[in-house]
Amino acid sequence: MTSVSSSLKVEQYAYLNPSRDRRIAIITGGNSGVGFYTVLHLYLHGYVVYIAGRSKSRFVKSCKEINEKAHRIRLKYKSEEESKQRHLGELHYLELDLTNLQSILRAVDIFKSRESYLHLLINNAGVMALPYTLTQDNFEIQLQTNFISPFLLTLKLLPILERTGDKFSQIERPRIIYLSSIGHQFALSNFNLSKSMNYKPDFIFTWLRYGVAKTAGIHFMKMLSLRNPKVLCLCIHPGFVMNTNIFSYWTNLPIVGILFWCFFQIFAWFFGVTTEQGATEVLTSSLNSNLTVEKNNGKYYGPRGKEIEPSKIANNMDYAARTWIWTIHELAERGITI
Repeated sequence: MTSVSSSLKVEQYAYLNPSRDRRIAIITGGNSGVGFYTVLHLYLHGYVVYIAGRSKSRFVKSCKEINEKAHRIRLKYKSEEESKQRHLGELHYLELDLTNLQSILRAVDIFKSRESYLHLLINNAGVMALPYTLTQDNFEIQLQTNFISPFLLTLKLLPILERTGDKFSQIERPRIIYLSSIGHQFALSNFNLSKSMNYKPDFIFTWLRYGVAKTAGIHFMKMLSLRNPKVLCLCIHPGFVMNTNIFSYWTNLPIVGILFWCFFQIFAWFFGVTTEQGATEVLTSSLNSNLTVEKNNGKYYGPRGKEIEPSKIANNMDYAARTWIWTIHELAERGITI
C-alpha cells in the first residue's frame, strides 16, 4: 500500500477559529483507524469534536496522540502567520456504546445538556465479520452496531441538526456522514431484516449479515435525505482499509484463518489503502463546501470522491421504506419512540 499524507489533501478546506466560528462535530469510533485521522484533521481545522465511544481511557490515550501529531503538522506550516490563522479545535469525550440502545439515549441527553447546536455527525464506528451474537437489546451484533444504533443516534440528534441549519443558514447545511462499505454487496436479493441468518457454517454467514447491515445503512441515508431536506446526508465508502484488527475473528480461525491471512496480505498490497487515506474521503465529504443538499443529498461516494452506485438492493427505495418501517417498529417494541 502506498502512503500519502492526507494533510496535503484536506488543507484546502476552510480553517475555523472555535472562539468565533464554533462548529461542532460528533464522531463514533474516533479513537482508532479511519476515525482517529478524521478527528485529527477536524481538530486541526478548528472543530469542536465529541468522540463517542465506550472507553474514556482510550479517549485520553488517543487525545494525547492527536495532540502530538497536530503539533508536528503545525510545525510544517509555511509561515508564522499561517500558524496564527489556523486554530486548533477542542476534543471532548462522549460515553456511548453502540451495543446498548439505552447508552445511546443517555449520550444524546448528555450532549444536549452541553451543546445547543451540531454541524456534523459522522457515523464511523462499525464491526465486520463477527460470529453470530445477540446484543442485550436482542439484535444481531453487526446489525445493531452498523445500522440500528446509528439510526437511533441520528434520529435523536436530528432536531439539533435541523435547528443548527435554521440558525446558521448563511453557512453549509449540517451534515450526516455514514461510513459504508463495498461489503454491502454481500446482501442477498431476498433482502429481509427479520431473518436472523444464524446458519452454519457461521464464518460464511458473517459476511452475509455484514452485507445486510451495511445495506440497511444506505437505505437509511436515502430515506432520510428524502424525508428531511434541511440536512445533507451522504454515504461514504473510504476504500479498502485493510486493518487486521477488523478481521481478527477470521484470521484466528483454524486453517481457514491462515488462508484468509495470506489472501488478506496479497489483497492489501494491491488494493488496500491506509487508514489516513480512508479518512481523507470522510474529511472531503465533511468539509467540502461544494457539496449541497440540492445536488448531493442521499448520494454514495467512493474513493477519490467519485460518485458511485450502490447495489440494486441498496438502491431499491421499496426496500428502503421497509427498512425504515421495520426499524421504527423494532425500536418501539423496546420502548423507544422516534
